[in-house]
Amino acid sequence: MLMKMMFIGAAHEVTGSCHYLNACGKHILVDYGMEQGVNIYENAQLPVEAPLIDYVFLTHAHVDHSGLLPLLYAKGFRGQIFTTEASADLCSIMLRDCAHIQMQEAEWKSRKAKRSSDVQYQEPIYTMEDADGTIRRIVPCLYDQIIDICEGIKIRFTDIGHLLGSASIEVWLTENGESRKIVFSGDIGNTDQPLLKDPVYTKEADYVVMESTYGDRLHSTERPDYVGELSKIIQETFNRGGNVVIPSFAVGRTQEMLYFLRKIKAEKRIVGFEDFEVYVDSPLAVEATGIFLKNSMDCYDDEAKELVRKGINPITFPGLKLSITSEESKAINFDMTPKVILSASGMCEAGRIRHHLKHNLWRPECTILFVGYQAVGTLGRALIEGVDEVRLFGEPIEVRADIRQLAGISGHADKNGLLEWIGGFEKRPTRVFIVHGEDTVTETFAQTLIDECDLDAYAPYSGTRFDLISNTFDYEATGIRIEAKKAKKISGVFNRLMEAGQRLIGIIKKSEGMANKDLAKFADQINSLCDKWDR
Repeated sequence: MLMKMMFIGAAHEVTGSCHYLNACGKHILVDYGMEQGVNIYENAQLPVEAPLIDYVFLTHAHVDHSGLLPLLYAKGFRGQIFTTEASADLCSIMLRDCAHIQMQEAEWKSRKAKRSSDVQYQEPIYTMEDADGTIRRIVPCLYDQIIDICEGIKIRFTDIGHLLGSASIEVWLTENGESRKIVFSGDIGNTDQPLLKDPVYTKEADYVVMESTYGDRLHSTERPDYVGELSKIIQETFNRGGNVVIPSFAVGRTQEMLYFLRKIKAEKRIVGFEDFEVYVDSPLAVEATGIFLKNSMDCYDDEAKELVRKGINPITFPGLKLSITSEESKAINFDMTPKVILSASGMCEAGRIRHHLKHNLWRPECTILFVGYQAVGTLGRALIEGVDEVRLFGEPIEVRADIRQLAGISGHADKNGLLEWIGGFEKRPTRVFIVHGEDTVTETFAQTLIDECDLDAYAPYSGTRFDLISNTFDYEATGIRIEAKKAKKISGVFNRLMEAGQRLIGIIKKSEGMANKDLAKFADQINSLCDKWDR
């Protein structure tokens, strides 16, 4: 009997979420996200090749949960991806945007390598075709409905209030008369956020896999006056003649900021600059804003839905400028009128925000305002921690602008919010696995659940394998730290060839049980190919 769980990504780390289930003869991933910032620990490889993965259950569209799905497709995955309707809509733009960024960065690295007589061509980790192929595998699902995946496997998505379409996922597994229920929290949302509903609790589970991003800290006990604080920062900056540059995640945080800015405009809070312009400089953010409105009645909270019923779009207003083309983006920095610029990425690691930092960081009259979590090792984290100089596009840029954070803006529940969510289970889980937190935070929060909630909690490292039937570990991994060392220079095309070989192995394994005639034909084709290239 097989009913196993393995932890792959976001184990003692915040990003790169990925968990593996093997049950009812099926291979399942819960999320397959991209790592952002410094990668502290080595991640275990998936235990099976991509063509053998039958299903992916996706908690939400943020790239640290979804961003490697096109790579899975590139390696041969052709199964189904189940997620909520709003997440499906967001993935349709976010995964294409990810592919575009991968292709741009590969092209830039190729040009740089060519100038230095290094490897002359870099392959992107996946292409737009891979993103498109992934999107075609997505199965949109409604909240709160039990979905029969196959014999022995059912799931249900519950609104977790972190992002439009975000969900915790209940997974029921039944095999050989044994049943287990596992709940994957996804990213648990903060309460009283603009636009989105508060997290919905789940009542029972045998096992829980939950995040711990802010498991060691508390948000303010009083609801922050976001509109008042943002108004003050804008007024002070405009009075100096500067721009307010907001590095903002294109999906989620940008729309929240537009919600606040609409209120500031409607209430005429900025004196002397009542008609100030706000630029959203991100094609992805522009598309995502449309998706927010499309899903408003399913995902918005009561306050936002009431505005919609009155015919008021809660995230648009006079003076809002949407920048799509690169020419429109460049023109923003040639206009010296004080303005607000919202641009991605939120951690300043890629995208158009880096151009705006280049043009505004050195200006003491400007403000760089951070409104989201900044992972260790990112440019955003370095700026918050007070670095004096950064390099952008090969040039040193002195940091003279006012670096600020908007206190309290967080899409993640704090420690108390996490405790309230796990406390919502009426049936005590047999065990709680703590993931998606910085190294020591996962351990600290696990200990909190043991001491304060009398729960059996554990923070696994990548590679840990657990038997869901016997409630025992098959293998307890230890964290293998990644040592800084000079990367071995391997052609991106060769990596592509290696991945093609892995895909072939996966297809071979999946072909067991085919007719002997077809297997023989397949073997002959492989041998013919080997004869051609075996030199």
